[in-house]
Amino acid sequence: MTVGCTQAIEAILTVLARPGANILLPRPGYPYYDARAKHSHLEIRYFDLLPDKGWEVDLKSVEDLADESTVAMVIINPGNPCGSVYSYQHLKKVAETARKLGIMVIVDEVYGHLAFGDTPFVPMGVFGSIAPVLTLGSISKRWIVPGWRLGWLVTNDPNGFLKGTGVLESLKGFLDISPDPVTFIQGAVAHILEKTNDDFFSKIICILRENADICYEKIQEIPCITLPKKPEAGMFVMVKLNLSLLEGIKDDMEFCLKLAKEESVIVLPGIVVGMKNWLRITFAVEPSSLEDGLGRIKAFYERHAK
Repeated sequence: MTVGCTQAIEAILTVLARPGANILLPRPGYPYYDARAKHSHLEIRYFDLLPDKGWEVDLKSVEDLADESTVAMVIINPGNPCGSVYSYQHLKKVAETARKLGIMVIVDEVYGHLAFGDTPFVPMGVFGSIAPVLTLGSISKRWIVPGWRLGWLVTNDPNGFLKGTGVLESLKGFLDISPDPVTFIQGAVAHILEKTNDDFFSKIICILRENADICYEKIQEIPCITLPKKPEAGMFVMVKLNLSLLEGIKDDMEFCLKLAKEESVIVLPGIVVGMKNWLRITFAVEPSSLEDGLGRIKAFYERHAK
């Protein structure tokens, strides 16, 4: 157990760090991985996610980037910030690529089970016999308790790779000298896992699906942004910004700053997650607020359109 998923990220990246080592991170991705890798002096090499293929991992770029100093690759499934869900077949290919390269897969499944589209969520751990898998998770998203700071780090490694290379022992050592999750939160976990009714999860999924539909439909009405794929999970979407349709806006950062100032709507510049001239929009808000916010983005576009 860890103090939220962030401590799980800190633990594994600290343990894997050594002089000359590199790690493969997704682009777009979750910026905390970048921050922790840099803090641990791990060289970061970015592989692309392919928007026209449902944000799948570009496995060819993974193979091109990896070398004998590569310690792991990171994937986030369901996708943050893309709202994607990887199929069983694609995850198997990821595992097979990792085995070919001789590296482990670190998979962030914080949004696990928050899938509401046609593609079912498949835990990466089922492929642990192909390549060692280290799964990160937390109670914050599925149970909607983000301030409780309880996460976990799970190994799926029937072949004993992580034990044989000392990774498991080092992880235990790191966590032995690190803070633990608050004890009364630990005490509540068994009750949370065993006694949360299915209708609690169903309600959350219904709300997210409804909001994703609103987001998808309203974005179609805004010419300057394009959504490559309807979200199937999580709470975010990535949209491409078409600057050629706008007057006096040079990039995604300026778009977001002017939007905030003129319309009091906050969206994240794509550059923050590695995608220049894209935007990250969250749909984890009240449906009425979501419609209002997207309506204001449309009004902003109309005011700044060429």
